[in-house]
Amino acid sequence: LNDPVMITPRCAGGYGLTAQWDDDVHHALHALLTGERQGYYCDFGSLPTLAKVFTSAFLHDGTYSTFRGRRHGKPVDRATTPGYRFVVCLQNHDQVGNRAVGDRLPEITTPGLLRVGAVLLLTSPFTPMLWMGEEWAASTRWPFFTSHPEPELAEATGKGRLEEFATHGWDVTQMIDPQDPAAYRTAILDWSELAARDHAEMLALYRRLITLRAAEPDLADPDLLRVALDFDEDARWLVVHRGAFRIVVNLADAAQPVPVAASEVILATGAAELGEGAMLLGAQSAAIVRSGPR
Repeated sequence: LNDPVMITPRCAGGYGLTAQWDDDVHHALHALLTGERQGYYCDFGSLPTLAKVFTSAFLHDGTYSTFRGRRHGKPVDRATTPGYRFVVCLQNHDQVGNRAVGDRLPEITTPGLLRVGAVLLLTSPFTPMLWMGEEWAASTRWPFFTSHPEPELAEATGKGRLEEFATHGWDVTQMIDPQDPAAYRTAILDWSELAARDHAEMLALYRRLITLRAAEPDLADPDLLRVALDFDEDARWLVVHRGAFRIVVNLADAAQPVPVAASEVILATGAAELGEGAMLLGAQSAAIVRSGPR
């Protein structure tokens, strides 16, 4: 809904929920990491967009939504609404299952950018949600599956999805009929992947990030007024300010210096070398650094 009425207390006219989904954060991260701009991703993918959702929760808070063809949402009071009231993710069953073939992020972005996404998610001011297998970069698809007993409903569901996804520019030739038992079987996780090096390394990264978030209050600080981002859209780098820490990201395809004053590298997903007033960061990688002069 992009409306804080969901988490506004009932005594103040709201629904009084503890937290609400924040799809704008998902869309901003997904479009940034994959380059997709079709459908409801059309307004997302830029670094200014990421900066807005990381500091204000919603992109569309009364702004014009190109996908909807109208203004959408209401603003969040950043001074009184903590970020933990918003549940955010890189993937979930809706966002993946409602793709034409149910392809997960590992299939549509690079390993480097996948790690960048994990770092951004787990150092954000929001409540991060991990989706089954995400923590080890599960490769199994999650196609939409159904078991409608009514033949007419089953037929209408499959036909409707074909028509919808064709407008998104997706290849619908690989779609599985939702009623086909193969759709369900395809969605089952392959737990043997955990034994593979790439999957084990991703799991280790998630564990380190979760441990850091629990150990360092600044990395989980929900105060949206304390979040700030520096970025260069053309050079494709950004720095997220999180208290005593900086989250440094290089989205470019080559290593580059990113301006940041840091005294220590806490975690890095690629090559990271501190210098005077800058960090040389490897291509498509992220680092968590402690701010301050060396």
